[in-house]
Amino acid sequence: MGKNMNKLKHLIAVLLLAPAFALAAGAEIKLDRAPIDENDQASLQRGARHFVNYCLNCHSANYMRFNRLRDIGLTDQQIVDNLVFTNAKVGDLMKIAMDPKDAASWFGAAPPELSVIARSRASHAGTGADWLYSYLRSFYRDAERPTGWNNTVFPNVGMPHVLWELQGEQVMAERKVQGPGFEKTEHVLKLDKPGKLSPVEYDQMVADLVNYMVFMAEPARSSRTTIGIFVLFALSLLFILAYALKKEYWKDVH
Repeated sequence: MGKNMNKLKHLIAVLLLAPAFALAAGAEIKLDRAPIDENDQASLQRGARHFVNYCLNCHSANYMRFNRLRDIGLTDQQIVDNLVFTNAKVGDLMKIAMDPKDAASWFGAAPPELSVIARSRASHAGTGADWLYSYLRSFYRDAERPTGWNNTVFPNVGMPHVLWELQGEQVMAERKVQGPGFEKTEHVLKLDKPGKLSPVEYDQMVADLVNYMVFMAEPARSSRTTIGIFVLFALSLLFILAYALKKEYWKDVH
């Protein structure tokens, strides 16, 4: 009986402390702020092009239809001519031909579905957009990994750096940091081999891609926000009318 009670106490302690340990571990990840502007249609259109060219080969977006891109200023003909590279119709979902079982055997795990990734990655360290923006800029060469790549935001990630030709190759380097009475060594990313884009251009490309992924996670958010503002305005007018009616109705009651 005593041993069982001790085991129960130990289990309760682990369950109570687990969130604290998780919070402490997550706090070590520093995320950069993603420069998101969902009203910038040019950025969203560039991001949609990047997503189709670089992400939609392995990752699906099964809850997003091509024709929702009308919301970012594209016509059906522009969508078909520039963003649909299969026999899919403009009203079809953004699916891929890769079989999940084949993907799991090739990569060790099927690439995740990306429709709502910008929402699911939100945490105490930052928004889902911040996570994606930091993640796509934090790959570095690691000879010990099967793909040859690792990531500071997602350590030991199975995904290779599909944008390496654009960004170039980063490596992990050491940097001495000195302060009053202390000296420590930090590990930082260093661009070892430049890519086709400059660091500023690559950051802008990633910002556009993440901007689109934020839109894709909730395409109706902009219109929903607008409708919500009108609803609150209408309720305010109704409140004023109801209050005036109440005063008129009860004015002779003392």
